[in-house]
Order: sequence, then C-alpha cells, then structure tokens
Amino acid sequence: MSLFDQVSEDIKKAMLAKDKVALDALRGIKKEFLEAKTAPGSNGELTDDKALQLLQKLVKQRKESAEMYRNASRNELAEEEMAQCHVIEQYLPAMMSEAELAAALQAILAQVGAKGPQDMGKVMGVATKQLAGKAEGRMISAKVKELLANLA
Repeated sequence: MSLFDQVSEDIKKAMLAKDKVALDALRGIKKEFLEAKTAPGSNGELTDDKALQLLQKLVKQRKESAEMYRNASRNELAEEEMAQCHVIEQYLPAMMSEAELAAALQAILAQVGAKGPQDMGKVMGVATKQLAGKAEGRMISAKVKELLANLA
C-alpha cells in the first residue's frame, strides 16, 4: 500500500475515532500529496520517495511553527502543532542515531575522497541523496563539518 493510500485509510479511522488532531494532520498530508500529484510536470503519480520528502517538509514546518508560537507565548497553539508533528512522524522511517550517521558519513567521505573542509559541497551532495529520509539535513551538515574538520 502506498503512503497516499495509507493516509487515506487513516483519515477514515481518525474520523471514526473522532481524533481531531490526527484528522487535521492527515488532511494536511493528503492536501500536500494531492497538490504534488496534480502539479505541472508530474504524471499524476506520487512516488513514496516524493511522499517522504513532502512528509519531512511538513514535519519541519510544524516544528518551526511550534517554535514561533512558543516565542509568542502561545503555548496551546505550539502544543497543537507538535501533536500534529508527532502524527506526521509516524509515516517517516526511523531516523538514524548519531553513531549510525557518523558511520554512514565516514563511508561517504571515503567514497568521495574528501580531504578537508573544501570538499563540503561534494560530500553534502552525495550525503543528502543517500541519507534522505534517514536523517535531518541540519544534522547531516553539522556532522559533515565536524568530520571534515578532523581530516584537515
């Protein structure tokens, strides 16, 4: 079952359970999926890889919104955003631990032949493709900087 179909099924379950938070989050996901399917240049299909990218984007948006609400002392809205974020995260694969990320990046450094910080762009290009959906871009970038600094 594709992620699109899974979300559609879960919307029905959330309706029956009268789970407003999950329903709002799932409707947001489905809206993004439908927009991606009907976007110019798409062939009416939504691959699971593209769906995962959209889910990651939604999680990032929810976290940023929650942070802005906290800064504005609107904790009830921040909690609602984080609750929706947790619903969306259930559809993402498990994130890599820091040790797993370091090991994967070491392999990428060896593969690319990185010699120092000047190779950051080359390493990030490969790392973001290989680790998409497994680690946040911010974490990848920080770890790559750290590993490249140790090589220099």
